[in-house]
Amino acid sequence: MKLQTEKGEISIGSDVFTTIAGAAATNCYGVKGMALRSKTDGLVHLLRRESMGKGVKVFFHNDATVSVELHIIVDNGVNLMAVSRSIMSEVRYKVSLIAGVEVRSVDVCVDSMVIG
Repeated sequence: MKLQTEKGEISIGSDVFTTIAGAAATNCYGVKGMALRSKTDGLVHLLRRESMGKGVKVFFHNDATVSVELHIIVDNGVNLMAVSRSIMSEVRYKVSLIAGVEVRSVDVCVDSMVIG
C-alpha cells in the first residue's frame, strides 16, 4: 500500500499489516492463537508466534483502506461473540494507530476450539 503525504510517499508492505493484526488478535482474552487450515488434510493447525501472519489475510482497497480477515483458535468455554467483538475492536485500533490506515472491515473466523 502506498500513501502520499506532503513530504513524500510511504510504502507499507502487507507483512506489516499481518503482523500488527495477528499480534493484536492473539493478545485478546480467549484467543489461543492463529489458525491455518491445511490444504492436504483439511485439519486446522495452531500457528506458532513467529508464523501467526499466515492466519491473517489483508485486502487493500483503492480508497486507501484495508480489510482484514483473521482465522483464530479460541479457548473452550469463551463467549464467541464477545471474543470476536474484542478482536475486531483491537485490530481496528492497532492497525489505525500504528500504520495510520483506515480499516474498512475486520472479519473473524473461528476455525477451532481448544479444550484445556
